[in-house]
Amino acid sequence: METEDHVDRLRTLWAKELPDLDTTPMSILGRIYRLSNLVRPSIEATFAEFDLDRGEFDVIATIRRAGPPYKMTPTELYSLLLISSGGLTHRLDRLEKSGLIRRERSAQDKRSFEVALTDEGIDRAEAAFREDMKRELAHLGGLEESERRALAALLRKLAGSLERTGDNGLAVADSV
Repeated sequence: METEDHVDRLRTLWAKELPDLDTTPMSILGRIYRLSNLVRPSIEATFAEFDLDRGEFDVIATIRRAGPPYKMTPTELYSLLLISSGGLTHRLDRLEKSGLIRRERSAQDKRSFEVALTDEGIDRAEAAFREDMKRELAHLGGLEESERRALAALLRKLAGSLERTGDNGLAVADSV
């Protein structure tokens, strides 16, 4: 028998107040939201151990996973991260001051520049990501491997459906 959780209790309360309303979306989307809130402090603490905040990690992780030569244009970055150019500039200033990135003139267009990871930036992005994945895997300890695969497949299907229809109503950063 499954244990009642916070979302079940909320749905029960709403069923008493609005018995005609189908609260099924809460059973899925409400739990996704709640899970995000429950793991966020752990994720943020992980990045803080590497002297990064979530936004800074997103920038260096995006460049790192692009592969050698670990360079991207600001336009590529803010398009992938779905943030404003001003928001990106603020993050780049902090990362440059920390020695994790450097701004270099573009070899193709001398009027523009590219954002390149320093050796320290490459190392820190990888170390932070490895630790984050280790801790996130621990969060999934209550699920069997087959359950994790099934859940991932269902969430991929739901996300793909929302992405295709454009029915998400918000921009989500391309994190991790």
